[in-house]
Amino acid sequence: MQYLAEGLRLPTNGLDYAILAIYFAVVLGIGFAARRSVKTSLDFFLSGRSLPAWVTGLAFVAANLGATEILGMAATGAQYGVAVVHWYWIGAIPAMVFLGLVMMPFYYGSKVRSVPEFLLQRFDKSAHLLSSVLFAFASILIAGVNLYALSIVVEALLGWPQWVSIVVAGFFVLAYITIGGLSSAIYNEVLQFFVILAALIPLTLLGLKRVGGWDGLTDSLTEQHGDNFLSAWGGTGIGDANPLGANWLTIVLGLGFVLSFGYWTTNFAEVQRALSAKNLSAAKRTPLIAAFPKIFIVFIVMIPGLVAAVLVPKIGTAGSDLTYNDAIPLLMQELLPNGVLGIAVTGLLAAFMAGMAANVSSFNTVFTADIWAKYVVKGREDDYYLKFGRLITAIGVVASIGTAFLASSFSNIMGYLQTLFSFFNVPMFVVFIIGMFWKRASMKSGVWGLVAGTTAAMVNYFVIYKQGVIDIPSDQGANFVSAIVGFVAGALVMVLVTLFTAPKPEAELAGLVYGTRSPGMEELPEEGDDAWYRKPALLGWGAIVLAAACYLPYSF
Repeated sequence: MQYLAEGLRLPTNGLDYAILAIYFAVVLGIGFAARRSVKTSLDFFLSGRSLPAWVTGLAFVAANLGATEILGMAATGAQYGVAVVHWYWIGAIPAMVFLGLVMMPFYYGSKVRSVPEFLLQRFDKSAHLLSSVLFAFASILIAGVNLYALSIVVEALLGWPQWVSIVVAGFFVLAYITIGGLSSAIYNEVLQFFVILAALIPLTLLGLKRVGGWDGLTDSLTEQHGDNFLSAWGGTGIGDANPLGANWLTIVLGLGFVLSFGYWTTNFAEVQRALSAKNLSAAKRTPLIAAFPKIFIVFIVMIPGLVAAVLVPKIGTAGSDLTYNDAIPLLMQELLPNGVLGIAVTGLLAAFMAGMAANVSSFNTVFTADIWAKYVVKGREDDYYLKFGRLITAIGVVASIGTAFLASSFSNIMGYLQTLFSFFNVPMFVVFIIGMFWKRASMKSGVWGLVAGTTAAMVNYFVIYKQGVIDIPSDQGANFVSAIVGFVAGALVMVLVTLFTAPKPEAELAGLVYGTRSPGMEELPEEGDDAWYRKPALLGWGAIVLAAACYLPYSF
């Protein structure tokens, strides 16, 4: 095709650049408008806990709709086929519902500013400090992924070298977060959500038209890759071969439980949006509202990946300069007319900015509130921590620029991110889940559970998998196994340490362990929030039933 000869360069014109310029002007305008409401550190880090559920819900899903979702999931679709639906229907929805119904009352009711701060209240300073450091480090790595994703798009759009794209884009994110804090990030994420949809829906429809509709797409993929490429569960029996390189057990336990719950329930980049809600009812509904668009977003990222697998059969293969991460830019170049192309480019930049802003805003909160204010400079006036929060935001963006180059060494962004989640989020989840449901879990068990889980996951990936001690068919399969190993190791160590160390006094566990309550957990919903269609249980179980029903056409 034409783009293979000419290279990955989008045929943009003045109309496309005008759309892009308008978008950036609006983004910075939202930042300056939000600045008026930032008077305290709570305003800067958590929007003063004042936002309605529909805003925090859309921001919740948009914060995840970054490089992981757009380039990463399209790449996963091109590489593994319909199996990409697992990252949504089993790998997101149950965990999002669990977060809303079970965990948000503890998070919001305890009035913590961050996820690591909850570990300080439940365990001790050592668990708190280690989790804060691990989370801050992981946030910078993940923000770098979004910067790298943006550099792919800008290189295709303008022909700039990747390092120039990374530096310039980092500046824009730095500007609007530093100016307006979390409120700026959240309101921009709501805008970005709709811009992303406006970009991906035309790309999906035009892609299907080019390959002869859904029937033409499935016929071509079956001929090229076999029946299992178009089946969610086909070939996933234990010992069977399938594109994903994982069986049903590792998918259900590794992705559906350990990785999924580890990410959605402990990742502060997501939870922070719910903590900024105006009351407990709105906080609980935040991930539940987000679950419904999450169910259907898979189609507008999976289908472009499948179309790219048909149009560019050599993508991601040995000897090809095109990686799976190029799937979306390739289709944009081939299919979109000017004007629509400008919207699509803007949508990808919006996705990058949403993902990076989520991680940078959570990083500045954790570093300021959980590390700097707790262990380095204690007891200063609030204005000092507000100014420091802005400073550390700039440092975080600079660090993210450095980690963006690390992400460029991976051909599939999603594989890289899943590796990071198995190292950092899974051990934190096991500590949370045991600490939240077992009163006897001792104060010291938290830190040793984190150490054991992280170490075990890394050993499994770098030693057992990379050195070929055990044959695991793919990086994704290895990530699922690493997650399971990290979870089991962390849980066992927590139980063993608990048997030999002192538990936290029961009087200090109110509102921190299931079966106990704190005053914040007894908060009644405001008038209107108690309407039947806003009931958290109805929203949560409705999302799970709908996600399960979506599997039916792809299970046989």
